[in-house]
Amino acid sequence: MMSRSYTNLLDLASGNFPVMGREKERKRFPRVMTVPGNIVELDDDQATSVTSENPSSIAGDRMIIVANLLPLKAKRRPDNKGWSFSWNEDSLLLRVKDGFSEDMEVLYVGSLPVDVDPIEQDDVSNYLLEKFKCVPAFLSPTLLAKYYHGFCKKLLWPLFHYMLPFSADHGGRFDRSMWEAYVTANKIFSQKVIEVLNPEDDFVWIHDYHLMVLPTFLRRRFVRLRMGFFLHSPFPSSEIYRSLPVREEILKALLLSDLIGFHTFDYARHFLSCCSRMLGLEYQSKRGYIGLDYYGRTVGIKIMPVGIHMGHIETVIRQADKDLKVEELKRQFEGKTVLLGVDDMDIFKGINLKLLAMEHMLQQHPNWRGEAVLVQIANPARGQGIDLEEIQAEIEESVKRINKELGKPGYEPIIFIHRPLSISERMAYYSIAECVVVTAVRDGMNLTPYEYIVCRQGVSGAGIGSELSGPKKSMLVVSEFIGCSPSLSGAIRVNPWNVEATAEAMNEAITFPDCEKELRHEKHYRYVSSHDVAFWSRSFLQDMERTCADHFRKRCWGIGLGFGFRVVALDPNFRKLSIDEIVAAYSRAKSRAILLDYDGTLMPQHFIIKTPSPKVLSLLNRLCGDPKNLVFMVSGRGRDSLSKWFNPCKNLGLAAEHGYFLRLILKEIVASGGYYDFNWMKKSMDLWPQNEEWETYGQGSDFGWMQLAQPVMMSYTEATDGSAIERKDSALVWHYLDADPVFGFSQAKEMLDHLESVLANEPVAVKSGQYIVEVKPQARGVTKGIVAEKIFTSMTEKGKQADFVLCIGDDRSDEDMFEIIGSSVSRHILSYQTEVFACTVGQKPSKAKYYLDDSSQVLSMLESLAEATDSPVSSDEEPDSSQRIVGRVSSFV
Repeated sequence: MMSRSYTNLLDLASGNFPVMGREKERKRFPRVMTVPGNIVELDDDQATSVTSENPSSIAGDRMIIVANLLPLKAKRRPDNKGWSFSWNEDSLLLRVKDGFSEDMEVLYVGSLPVDVDPIEQDDVSNYLLEKFKCVPAFLSPTLLAKYYHGFCKKLLWPLFHYMLPFSADHGGRFDRSMWEAYVTANKIFSQKVIEVLNPEDDFVWIHDYHLMVLPTFLRRRFVRLRMGFFLHSPFPSSEIYRSLPVREEILKALLLSDLIGFHTFDYARHFLSCCSRMLGLEYQSKRGYIGLDYYGRTVGIKIMPVGIHMGHIETVIRQADKDLKVEELKRQFEGKTVLLGVDDMDIFKGINLKLLAMEHMLQQHPNWRGEAVLVQIANPARGQGIDLEEIQAEIEESVKRINKELGKPGYEPIIFIHRPLSISERMAYYSIAECVVVTAVRDGMNLTPYEYIVCRQGVSGAGIGSELSGPKKSMLVVSEFIGCSPSLSGAIRVNPWNVEATAEAMNEAITFPDCEKELRHEKHYRYVSSHDVAFWSRSFLQDMERTCADHFRKRCWGIGLGFGFRVVALDPNFRKLSIDEIVAAYSRAKSRAILLDYDGTLMPQHFIIKTPSPKVLSLLNRLCGDPKNLVFMVSGRGRDSLSKWFNPCKNLGLAAEHGYFLRLILKEIVASGGYYDFNWMKKSMDLWPQNEEWETYGQGSDFGWMQLAQPVMMSYTEATDGSAIERKDSALVWHYLDADPVFGFSQAKEMLDHLESVLANEPVAVKSGQYIVEVKPQARGVTKGIVAEKIFTSMTEKGKQADFVLCIGDDRSDEDMFEIIGSSVSRHILSYQTEVFACTVGQKPSKAKYYLDDSSQVLSMLESLAEATDSPVSSDEEPDSSQRIVGRVSSFV
């Protein structure tokens, strides 16, 4: 599919990958000014420079990690004078730095888990920056309630987990004040980042849904900042996400990042689908990398599930053994087969579904009664989640009922633990569990299975490992709706809503022979141990470096207001066509060649009526009337349409179906002394009938392949609402511009493969274009580029070499013309003094050096040229027989 970004951004397509890691002697690039945009209602800063007011003293690269919470623990000192801080060893973000080089400094920006009095905030900030390299963002209790407990937890979090707010009591309704609090909190975080940021050397890595609009504030100040974002929660399908009232604002903010990361392809696919449906953006996959094109920038899409910190887990395993907790649990569950669940207490973890599955397993397999035990650990909820009290009451009622019905003295089938457990206690439970069961109905990642696998592997010399000194074994039953599921190919995947199937999976997991459990465990451990958190962070940094490699090679502008702000990035040699510049060159020229595309160039793509307007016909007549001009319409349209539409333009050359058919203008004009007799020209025109036969430049006239291709295309048309088939004399074209963008693109790819298979032995080419699939003969020399070459060559052979060339088009087929223009100079078909204006419509990958934004700007430019013409001769004006005009008419054979 055609990309809308500028082509030189996609270095990855050519395989020119940057060197990963920090370069010792990095070239320093100058800071570049930017045009500011304002989020007027929320930000009154007048930021106009990409330089930082607080440049870092560190010369090398730094990573600034921004998250809602700092990886710190905080508590009041016993004397109530000040605070005591320590690292939160369980924090994932604390382990991210293990993937970076030793000389990369890491700073953390985030809020604290405690409320610090405003009087103490400066002292706390200085202390944390000096001792922990942490920059705290202080949020007032009122702001925190609306930002975190309100917008994040009652709207975004349920929505991203597929819960729609059907009623005020079921899910959180959108509240504009909560959204404003969310934006305000993100702005506060951005101010803290800016305080310590050196935009030339620093990377900024933003984490999770709490800070999705933060990239807007940072990009407004620093257009070349290297910035990544990683979403740790699911990203919902477009049908769910589109219900969010601020859906476009969040998407546009995220797209100001350079790299956006997701745990799974499904999450990334949903995000890309939202960008396609709501913003009209398209993406490409090149050499394994996905790039989303946004105003000349390529936004990378990273798919990499996070891992665990192996060293930390192994340290905790040793501690669990040292605390003798493992031995205590062995005695407690001696002779029992333990299934284990470890989940947060919230509505999406599917705890009650797991309990019902355990009940069903015991009912269907009574041999496990008295033998199998499900230990369910419910961690306290992380926030004020919705329906928390109801789900907790339901779980406790299920536990009580199942134990009463299926238990007996000395045996309870379900052990429910609802209290905070230390990580060492959790590891002890992992060590005695035969199987871990995760039945979340929706979860971003869930590292519980990873921790379990590492714990079952054990540590050499530790008590947990000594029990497993022989072959290690473990079993997993996991929901197909959690992020870690795709990476655990040896797990038994289940639909947690299907209680019966989950029960059978649990039975299989504990019934499998030990050799099967050992093989599955070995496979899982190889993956988990090699894809740890250091691997994840290192991979993300490498992709960020690759994506940002050409930041300083482009010219960038920040434009737009509010969340409409975006950065437009262009190659230094790619610029907007200056009307004054082209008019001046046009006026100086003595022999001009003007090549025009039609659809998307003179006629906007979205117009339903495609016939040229009187204004277009008038402009063409005025340009064709100048004897210095040779004007050609080079279109993919069929010859019948072009003949009918442009019949009033007597001197207009036409190339139909990309040059397969040509209708030429005056065959020969006789000149004498550099003057042209227009009476003779008028006579020649009279001899040139309006229904002049078209000349065929394609080789071969056998179109029997159409009988094979058309039924295939018809079947896709019937199955794809909004699509249509266009039959040309030499080609068949399937259009899907009006179809659902995602479904249409999918159908186009499938059709391409289908047609290539059906037409494998036919002399045709099957190609995809901008919202089209086209089948046409494999005729050599049938491209718009060859048409351009014929025109230039003919003019040169007749001694009328063009000293002014204007070529305008909007799609992939026009790139052939732009390419030919460049080579024509080196082949002396055009002179080095020829003033060439190859112009594409819209900012997208192109071999042209100029662009105009849309068709209206193209018409305005042509109007300026028509006004500047030396001797316009309109179609309704005839010079008398004595009138002679200095000039020349290009002859073309």
